[in-house]
Amino acid sequence: MNIENILVTGRIYKGIEKILEARHLSKNLRFLEEDEVSRDDFLWADAYVSFRPTANFEFGNLKWVHSLGAGVDAYLFQRKWDDHVLLTRSVCSFGSQIGEYCLSYILRDLQCHETFQKMQSQKRWEMVEPVSLQTQTVVVYGTGEIGQELAKAFSLLGMMVYGVSLSGASKSYFRQVVTVSEASDLLMQADWVVSTLPLTSETYQLFCSSFFAKLNSAGFINVGRGATVDEPALLEALENGRVRRAVLDVVNKEPLPDESPLWEHPNLTITPHIAAITSPGEAVKCFMETLNKIEKNEPLLNQVDIKKGY
Repeated sequence: MNIENILVTGRIYKGIEKILEARHLSKNLRFLEEDEVSRDDFLWADAYVSFRPTANFEFGNLKWVHSLGAGVDAYLFQRKWDDHVLLTRSVCSFGSQIGEYCLSYILRDLQCHETFQKMQSQKRWEMVEPVSLQTQTVVVYGTGEIGQELAKAFSLLGMMVYGVSLSGASKSYFRQVVTVSEASDLLMQADWVVSTLPLTSETYQLFCSSFFAKLNSAGFINVGRGATVDEPALLEALENGRVRRAVLDVVNKEPLPDESPLWEHPNLTITPHIAAITSPGEAVKCFMETLNKIEKNEPLLNQVDIKKGY
């Protein structure tokens, strides 16, 4: 595939522009704010690079769309895709970033940080025994690149790591991988459930009342997509103790509205979609690697399966 005209937009486009201009890439490049992109730009471009489609997105003469994020639901969920257009995504260091994020909140809980902070404010010297990571069972939903990185980090620290995927196919670093329908026994044993799932028709509100009813005072962390969680069901599970503590880096509507009850729950932590952030440098690295492979007709590990949605 020959790519000559590349349209770049999205929140980090200026950083990408600075790096690519220094490299003197032998392509025709347009760097625009999302609201500046016109129909003529889509008719001009061979490739579109951004986190999401613009409001006026059309395929025009595009041959290739490259997502600057790992998720591609903005392009595919409840949208029609042109099968003649290649879709790729960025992966880069997202797995290690998300692993650090998850471990920080798991350790915060197991090492009783909040308890000791409260005791310090009360000038109380009282023994509270932390819990070892090696006693913890983690069930990771999603066993792709990011899920496998989490499993690697968790297992190297002695945690017992199980995976859940649509296929149930075995993957590295997981003691066992099962399908969604086979996960009930694992969920009853889980100390933590971590979701890295993409948003597809199969995963939409997968984490619902019937799912949370299978947990036994587990921690729940979502670093995948917000719409995979039924948020009222999660709040109910926090109230009835099925979920002991929850950490959400993604929510159904972002930014989270002021009136959302998620803000107020004492056992729920909200972060603003920062578990893995695409830097301009990493964005360019992944984009350039993908472009080189496309032009050499080499296999692409980051090509999206349009039917699967990831």
